[in-house]
Amino acid sequence: KRNITAMGGVVEIRSAKGFGTTISISLPLTLAILDGMSIKVGEEVYILPLGYVVESLQPDPADVKEIAGQGKVVRVRGDYLPLISLYQMFAIEPRFTDPSQGIIVLLESEGKKAALFVDDLVGQQQVVVKNLESNYRKVAGIS
Repeated sequence: KRNITAMGGVVEIRSAKGFGTTISISLPLTLAILDGMSIKVGEEVYILPLGYVVESLQPDPADVKEIAGQGKVVRVRGDYLPLISLYQMFAIEPRFTDPSQGIIVLLESEGKKAALFVDDLVGQQQVVVKNLESNYRKVAGIS
């Protein structure tokens, strides 16, 4: 109850003898709870919305290719997907710079797929999403 109240929510408990108990949790519309996959790059931990995660794998070195002037791609079951290195995007010191040593997380949204290169998978958890701009400031590359 303390955590819900701290987020501006309300917990309501109604009980009727012989009928049972109803517990209602109301959260402000500015909050959303989603299932997420925790991933790690260097010492930083990020959450990916689980609904976009297709799978994770460790690629074979032969499946990672460099395309001149366009970055890297990774071959997964015959398809070549753009490879996004999170450590480069956020200028983080990674544990691994070779995708075959780290983990590739395959993401899909609106029929488009991409591969995200991370150091490690931490786990799954439910997270509360708040508006970053109203609670902190606008950050490029983060939503």
